[in-house]
Amino acid sequence: MRAQSSATTASPIAVSAPGELQGLGTVQAALGVVAFSLTFPATAWGLESFGPWSLVAVRGVLAALVAGGCLLALRVPLPARRHLAGLSVVAAGVVLGFPMLTTLALQTSTTAHAAVVVGLLPLTTAVFSALRTGARPSRRFWLAAVAGAAAVLAFTVGQSGGALTTADGYLFGALLVCAAGYTEGGRLARVMPGWQVIGWALVLCLPLTVPAAALALSYEPVRLGVHGAAGLLWVALGSQFLGLVVWYRGMAAIGIPRASQLQLAQPLLTLVWSALLLGEHFTVAAPLTALAVLVCIAVTQRS
Repeated sequence: MRAQSSATTASPIAVSAPGELQGLGTVQAALGVVAFSLTFPATAWGLESFGPWSLVAVRGVLAALVAGGCLLALRVPLPARRHLAGLSVVAAGVVLGFPMLTTLALQTSTTAHAAVVVGLLPLTTAVFSALRTGARPSRRFWLAAVAGAAAVLAFTVGQSGGALTTADGYLFGALLVCAAGYTEGGRLARVMPGWQVIGWALVLCLPLTVPAAALALSYEPVRLGVHGAAGLLWVALGSQFLGLVVWYRGMAAIGIPRASQLQLAQPLLTLVWSALLLGEHFTVAAPLTALAVLVCIAVTQRS
């Protein structure tokens, strides 16, 4: 009877805990999306003071120093050897590949255009997740995701005059490497805290980012201003570290495909920041496309 009473008392906790974790995971993933939506405007600000290679290398070093300091202060043990391959994918995709390719694209592309193109990231992440983790979302999920991707592709081709530009090539390459990094990071965040995933990935890149920063700074002139400093600090600490911490925690709680669809809201948010912070003007096609893919969120979340 005593055991039965204990089980009865514990059962409500067991039932409610998953729902609470899902809600918290959704909030964390959404905070990550808000942080990421500021990345392109902050990068545009950073390019006012730094060259593209300097900006990417220095942001990686700064983020790694903060992450490494947290790992040392909390005496976090080294990651297990079996996790090194996954961390390397996160480092290559999220720490190096995506920042470099998007920064190169933003030299000739507006942040509004880049933001709408990167709206394809949820679909590419869902595909990588299905291939890597064996996830099998429903048919309605895929139809909604493909619909959002089709809207983004139509916008890209229309804005580029019927042909893709070099900047679009950089952006599509960034989608692939970032989706791979998100997928591996979300998988690793199920066995270690999300902040440790991105923290170790940043630290792993230090042997590359430190000499790259020194070399780039010696060749690319630096004209430090308020915008440049603010942009660098945000992409290094907000986007590269804190944003990814909550993002990976959210993916671990609600699943990679579902979390990835929250990023359909990112283009619309970036359009707002582009207008407010950069004074960019864009055609009506940009917000309409962003709204179209935003509608897909409700469908994918329900499925």
